[in-house]
Amino acid sequence: MTDRAESQWSASPRDRQALAERHDWSQLAGLEQLWPELERLHGDAIAVEAPHARPPESLSFRQLRQGIEQAAAAFAALGVAEGDVVALFAENGPRWLLADQGLMRAGAADAVRGSGAPTEELRYILSDCGAIGLVVESAALLERLALPAEALARLRFVVLLEGMAEQAAAVAACAAGVPCLGWQELLERGLQALLPPVPTGGTARVATLLYTSGTTGEPKGVPLTQANLLHQLRNLGVAVQPQPGDRVLSVLPIWHAYERSAEYFLLSCGCRQTYTTLKQLRPDLQKLKPQYLISVPRLWEALLSGFEDALAAMPASRQKLLRSALANGRAYALARRIAQDLSLQPETPQRRLAAAAEAAGRWPLQRLAAALLWPKVRQQLVGGSLRTAISGGGALASHVDGFFEVIGIELLVGYGLTETSPVLSCRRPWNNRRGSSGQPLEGTAIRIVDPESRQVLAIGQRGLVLAKGPQVMGGYFGKPEATAKAIDADGWFDTGDLGQLLADGTLVLTGRAKDTIVLSSGENIEPGPLEEALVESPLVEQVMLVGQDRKQLGALLVPRREALEALARQESLPLPQATAADPALLRLLTRQLNRLLAARPGARPDERLGGVVLVEPFSIDNGLLTQTLKQRRDRIAARDAGAIAALYGEAAPA
Repeated sequence: MTDRAESQWSASPRDRQALAERHDWSQLAGLEQLWPELERLHGDAIAVEAPHARPPESLSFRQLRQGIEQAAAAFAALGVAEGDVVALFAENGPRWLLADQGLMRAGAADAVRGSGAPTEELRYILSDCGAIGLVVESAALLERLALPAEALARLRFVVLLEGMAEQAAAVAACAAGVPCLGWQELLERGLQALLPPVPTGGTARVATLLYTSGTTGEPKGVPLTQANLLHQLRNLGVAVQPQPGDRVLSVLPIWHAYERSAEYFLLSCGCRQTYTTLKQLRPDLQKLKPQYLISVPRLWEALLSGFEDALAAMPASRQKLLRSALANGRAYALARRIAQDLSLQPETPQRRLAAAAEAAGRWPLQRLAAALLWPKVRQQLVGGSLRTAISGGGALASHVDGFFEVIGIELLVGYGLTETSPVLSCRRPWNNRRGSSGQPLEGTAIRIVDPESRQVLAIGQRGLVLAKGPQVMGGYFGKPEATAKAIDADGWFDTGDLGQLLADGTLVLTGRAKDTIVLSSGENIEPGPLEEALVESPLVEQVMLVGQDRKQLGALLVPRREALEALARQESLPLPQATAADPALLRLLTRQLNRLLAARPGARPDERLGGVVLVEPFSIDNGLLTQTLKQRRDRIAARDAGAIAALYGEAAPA
């Protein structure tokens, strides 16, 4: 590293040691070449299973390879050729993986999305990617899509992953001259067809198209190549070192870049992957006792909330014991991090020595709790066998991070975007700086620049995060203007995030430069269209949505004073005073605004408000609007930080 906030990361000695312990996949020219080798290494060991499917499904590594080749042969027989795109709209399960890798083995790319996405979005993706075929979860989804005759005419086939092909929508597809196959029929056709030649396009060929929302709400296709995905496969071993047979519980949507790259990597290590659902997650944690879990911050928040609820129901003496042990453990962990130079700011030798002394003094109590208390807590929360978990899709709150550190669960935060396959950086077990996003992966460059001038800033200065590396996309699909905005002439990708680099290359994120809000569930929300809908209300003068890394959206609201007072009188509630209002009035206001949001075409469940607070107006004079009347979101968030904290029941910032 230099004194400039820029680094071209090369593997550290510890990184190289961790990667050397992994199988060498450097010879792969595509993910489709992975499965025969995994069959050779692991044979009849279980690779993937879906215990909650009807009927339950399970595939060994041998069956996985066979199924992929059957699917590839069938797709080729249906007219899929190298360079084609096939849309894949479905949820987690072994069949999704077989279809995904079968298409890649046939030389095609898949354009992926979940079956629960708005139908308008799915129709747009199907059209935009130029799909020659469609694989869907079920006939019910196909019927919901209600594809017009001209859209069906562009398809060579439709495949249903679940159910039979005789439902109404499937019959309509067949009537339009499009072959419509059930899953078993597809595999049977593959048994009778020839396996297509190995794709010749090398690592530069497009492997998949993932769609991410733009500022206008129109999705943008992100083409990820085989090289992009293989970089992740070869380098995620710096974060976790799984062993063959280790159990992995999969709960995130498989079509997300994060879950997908992690799944390819963990299967390449010989792990046993089990698909679960949010409803079944807690019982599956107890039953399956996984060693690894890929997750988002919301999951860890929910687990901590469950612990706190259980703690509140305990006898007073038990509560006092656990709270005292937690307090000691947090203080011990903080002192140990400072002593080991793993805090987020430089520490003096004297401070590190004092911290080491404090940690030594607190160690006996923490050691006792680690032996007697925390194993039971881990057992109740995650089954007791969890070694390491990677949290991504948003920042992890420090109190959540610290709790799991105390009870002995290693949380490693990763950072990236769909456009970066997705991981750019991650915390290492041997360099786990809590509050950071870790160090870059091998061959990844991170640069911090001034958002306006694009001048490279010094180490420790906050600015816009740019990235370059083998995992970064080449550009948006069919959108050269959007590509030019995202990737400059030198190949630097604008992440839209604000952050700073520490002297050892560790990235610390401090906010977002662009408008997208990422909830703690990992869901991306574009606030612009929602705010436009809200200002149509006669109650709203100005509004700005917040919720970055929180469970739900919230709204900073500048009300139309007379309309709000009229509503208060109508409901016999106290009149609002400046930025203060009766809680019942705010709840009523929230309900009315949520009805507006729910009425939007294609509205999603996560596009609703958890609450509102009243704030002073945004204007040019107070610096919260630009000359073109655009909101300065970072300045508004800074001015109203106390209101935002109150909205989420948090302590006001110092």
